[in-house]
Amino acid sequence: MMNSTEALREFEEVGALQKGHFVLSSGLHSDTYLNKSIVSQYPDRTERLCKALAAKASAQIDGEIDYVISPAMGAIIYGYETARHIKAPFMFLERVDGEFQLRRGFFIEKGARVLVVEDIVSTGLSAREAITAVRNAGGEVLALACLVDRSAGAVDVGAPIIPLAELKVDAWPADDLPAHLKDTPTVKPGSRGVSQ
Repeated sequence: MMNSTEALREFEEVGALQKGHFVLSSGLHSDTYLNKSIVSQYPDRTERLCKALAAKASAQIDGEIDYVISPAMGAIIYGYETARHIKAPFMFLERVDGEFQLRRGFFIEKGARVLVVEDIVSTGLSAREAITAVRNAGGEVLALACLVDRSAGAVDVGAPIIPLAELKVDAWPADDLPAHLKDTPTVKPGSRGVSQ
C-alpha cells in the first residue's frame, strides 16, 4: 500500500508541492501549497493516488460503501476515481445559495453508507460542510477520505479522517505573518481565489 512519503512524492515529481507565500482559501497565509490540479493533469498519477486511497478507506471501513460523494469542484476527479476503485456509485455536491447540496438528479436513500472524498484538508471547513450536506440528505457518513491532510490530524471534521498522506503545514493570519513571509509577494491559488 502507498505510504505518506510515496503519496507526497507524486506531488513533488510534477511540481505540485510548492514553496512561496500563498493566501489559502481559508484566508490564512502559508509558505507551502499543494496544487492538486497539477497532479490531476496526469491520469496515471491520479489513478495511483486514488487506487491507494480506495484501498486504505476500504481496509479501515467495516462493511459496504454504498456511495462516494465529493464536494465540487476540486475534489470531483479524486472522488470519481476513488469510487471507481471501490466499485461504488459516485456523486458530487454543489453550492446552492452558499450551501452544499445534491443536485442534477443525485439522490441517496435514507441511511445509505457514504464515504466523503476530499482532495486536500486544511482547516476542514469544506469537508465539514460536505459531511453536513450528506447527513442532511439522509446519508450515514462513514469517514472522510482525502489525498493529503495538511493539518496532520489536528482538524475535526465531524467524522473519522482517512488521509493517504499527512503533511503538517503551518498557516498564519495576515496580521501575524512570520518574518520570512512579510516581504514576499503573495499568490492566491485555489478554487476560491485567483489562479496563478
